[in-house]
Order: sequence, then structure tokens, then C-alpha cells
Amino acid sequence: MMHWKDFFLFQKSDRRGVATLLAITVVAVLVIDRCGMKETVDTQVSASEEDSLLLSTTHGSPSFSSEQGGGSFYTPPTRISERFVFDPNTADSTQLLRLGLRPWQVRNIYKYRAKGGIYRKKEDFARLYGLTVKEYRELEPYIRISDDYRPAAEVINSPHPNDSPQAPSFVEGQKPSGEGAITPLPRVGQGMGHQGAKLTYGQTVSLSRADTTQLQRVPGIGSYFARRIVEYRERLGGFYDVSQLMEIEGFPEKALDYIDVGTPTIKKLKVNELSVAQLRRHPYISFYQAKAIEDYRRLYGPLTDIGQLGLLKDFTDDDIRRLQHYLEY
Repeated sequence: MMHWKDFFLFQKSDRRGVATLLAITVVAVLVIDRCGMKETVDTQVSASEEDSLLLSTTHGSPSFSSEQGGGSFYTPPTRISERFVFDPNTADSTQLLRLGLRPWQVRNIYKYRAKGGIYRKKEDFARLYGLTVKEYRELEPYIRISDDYRPAAEVINSPHPNDSPQAPSFVEGQKPSGEGAITPLPRVGQGMGHQGAKLTYGQTVSLSRADTTQLQRVPGIGSYFARRIVEYRERLGGFYDVSQLMEIEGFPEKALDYIDVGTPTIKKLKVNELSVAQLRRHPYISFYQAKAIEDYRRLYGPLTDIGQLGLLKDFTDDDIRRLQHYLEY
């Protein structure tokens, strides 16, 4: 085997040739190594660009921010949310993701439904873990709960055909009386038995004190709406105006002519003592409004006037106008 000292035994021209050959070999190795690294970087960049393209087609366009020195770094794309009507009891994962929900939130919805959980009203969806107030308010107008998910017990409260709004009956050929006004004759309700005839025009019942039997004498009101009126009166704590009956879904407007609020008997809410859960039971106070009241009490002390609610963004002028009859300080 040749020793490195033997190199100096060569003639000077031979030594020069060997040195040149070695230099060429070293340069070739460096060039090959450099090209290999560039190809690897190019491959990585291409892969990165391909991933970015995939992300842009699913979640929006990615962005790159430059730093000093000409470098760049990847910035995650902004989530794009769509808005469309959906039922949280039946919406699939694709729809839920399109709404802007996170994958783990979608999994929680599926787990909740798999265990028999049902969203019976819009507010139930607000309990989804991780859902912010802003996100819920954006989604709330698009939530539609199918009637199929209502409690079966409500079936017995469905309107009877005889409960549909009807105008008072008149006798054919009856002539107007007074200043051209037509006074309807009393009409006996079908199946009412001892409950008596329907009220005639000009007769009224007291909204504050009437029971279901008396309410069924009002033209257009049967057992269904009579129960709804009494139930709503209990939830409100009493009526202060007949127009509040129009807040009952499907209520026949013509029936208002036969109802008088009478002497209002209002059961007021002790707004400075009740908890969020107790406040939100009132039909005029939502969960977020109850929470806003609690936060205000914690930060500024007890409420002393209805006008203080006007300082809270969760309350509109209409909310304050309605609530002023029901709050006690």
C-alpha cells in the first residue's frame, strides 16, 4: 500500500497532476452535495406550497409574513364561517364545520346526541362547551328546532279544530243597530256544555282574574288558548296590558275585543336578590340579560332604577319598557 510519504518521490510534474486531480475531486463532491441539498429544499418548498393550496381550498387562503432579512413564516388561515338554517339535532358534521364550529365541538355534539341528548329550544345550544356569546348570537337566528323533538306531553296541548280563530256568528238578514254597528248574537260553543254561550260584542272577561272556563267563552278561544293564557299569566306574574296576549304564538287578534285587563295584579321580581337561574325564568329576561344583571350588581352594587339597565348593551328600549312593570328594587 502506498504511503503518503511516497508522494514526494514523484517527479514535480507528477505531483502537480495528482494535486490537481484531488482538487477537482473535492470540488465535484462539494458541487454534488450542494445540488442535493437544493433539490431537498425545493422538494420541501413544493410540498409546503401543495399543503398551503389544500388549506386554501378548505379553510381560506393562507398568508406569509416577512421578517427582516427576507425570511418568511406561515400564518394559519382565518376560519371562514357560513350562515344557514340548521337543526342541531340533525345537522351532520359537514354542516356544523361550515358554521364555524371547531372539530372537537362537533364531536361533543355527536356524543351528546348519541347519549340521547336533545336540543329542545335554541337556548339549549348555548350550553355547547367553548361556544362564546358572540358566536351564539350569530348562530341563534339560524337555529330551527323541529317539532319532532318537542316533548310528547305537549301533544295534548295541540289546538283543537274548534279553537281556530272565528269571528262572531251573525243571523242572516239581521239589520244593523245604532250608528250602523252590527251587534253579533251570542253563539254557543260546541262541546262546552255547562260553560255557557260565547260572549256577545261588548261583553268582556277580566284577563287578570278569569280562569280557563271563563276564557273559553271568548269567541275564538277554546281549551288550548285558555290554558296558554293562564300559563303565560303565571310565568309573567300577571298581565299589565291586553296586547301581551299577542306574544302567545297563533293567538287570534279578534279575541282581544272581548278581553279586558281589569285591575292588574303584578307579581314583581326582586331583581337584586334573585339568581341568574331565577331571573331567566321570566319570559322577558334571557340568559344573557340575567347574566348582565348579575355582573352589574357585582361590579356596581344593587340596582335602584330601571334606567340603569339602559346602560347594558343586552337590553333594548323595548325590553326596558316591558320590564318596568315587573321589577322591584
